Amino acid sequence: MLGNHETLNVELDFRYVTAGGYVDFRSTPYDETDSLIASYPSSQRGRVAAFRPGGPYAMMLAGHNVAMQVGDTVFVHGGILPEHAEVGLERINQDVQAWMRGERDAPERWLGGDAPVWVRDYSDDEERPNCRALAETLELLGAARMVVGHTVQDAPNPACDGMVWRMDVGMAEHYGGSVAAIEIIGSEATLLQ
Repeated sequence: MLGNHETLNVELDFRYVTAGGYVDFRSTPYDETDSLIASYPSSQRGRVAAFRPGGPYAMMLAGHNVAMQVGDTVFVHGGILPEHAEVGLERINQDVQAWMRGERDAPERWLGGDAPVWVRDYSDDEERPNCRALAETLELLGAARMVVGHTVQDAPNPACDGMVWRMDVGMAEHYGGSVAAIEIIGSEATLLQ
C-alpha cells in the first residue's frame, strides 16, 4: 500500500529523509545535465533520480495501490472519505500510479491534506472518530469495514462499532510498538497479537 511517505518521496518532498536516506541512493545513476536533478544539492541527486516520477523507485511504487477493497474490507493508509468513494478506489489508484510512472502531472486531489494517504478522520481522535462519514463511505463502497494506519495508536483497536480498525501500532524502531495483525474471515474481524 502507498502511504504519505511514499507519495512524498515521489513529490521529491524529502522533509522526513535522514542523511542516511540520501547516502543509500548516492550510486543511483542520473543525467548531470537534467535541470530538475541539478536543482538539488549534489548529496540529494541520487535520491531525486530514483524517486522522481518515472524514476526506478517511483516505478516500483507505481505497482502498489493507495487503497483497495478485498471482500467487504477497505484497506488504506490514512482513510477514504465519502468524496473519495464517489470517485472510486480504482480511479484513485490509476491517477496516482500514472503520475508515479511519469505519465501525467501530480494528481493534487490525491496528494493534498485531505487525500487518502493523509486523512486521519477515523484515527486521530480516539474518543470521537468521524463515524458518520465512515458509515457513508462504507455504504458507497459496499463495504463493512476499513482498516487504516497513519496514526500511531497505543494498541490496535476498532472504533465506530467495528467499522474501522486502527492498526498503526508504531512497529518501527523509532516508536517501539509491538507486532499486531487483524484476521478477517468472512464477516468476522479478529485482532491477533
